[in-house]
Amino acid sequence: MKALIDTCVIVDVLQKREPFYKAAMDIVLAISNRRCLGVLTAKSVTDVHYILRRSVHNEEEVRKLLRVLFTLFDVEDTFSTDCQLALGSPMKDYEDAIMVQTAVRIGADCIVTRNLKDYRLAALPVYSPEEFLVKLTEEHTNDE
Repeated sequence: MKALIDTCVIVDVLQKREPFYKAAMDIVLAISNRRCLGVLTAKSVTDVHYILRRSVHNEEEVRKLLRVLFTLFDVEDTFSTDCQLALGSPMKDYEDAIMVQTAVRIGADCIVTRNLKDYRLAALPVYSPEEFLVKLTEEHTNDE
């Protein structure tokens, strides 16, 4: 399964945000163990950098964390066509609509986010971290 992972899930892991940390970390471990393919957008990487820099206050440490992300995740660019197509989306949040357009273009099977309400009108499945972990377990069980 190819999953586009939203910024909030990555920040949950890197900042050990409770009560979200465990599920987010389990997703990172699943990606690390190649149970699924995790994808980030380049914009998410820049957002993660910005958020971490404000909390960590150490550019070298933040860059180390970003390097780890690049080893675990595929990183895809958002194209201008994604932004243009998102303008016609029924989704109210433009940034989330761009994420959906990018996910569709790259052939992602789903998006994983804690922000489910803003993705209700998405053109592909959107799962909470907990729902995604259940899906992965179901897939793994069916493959055996």
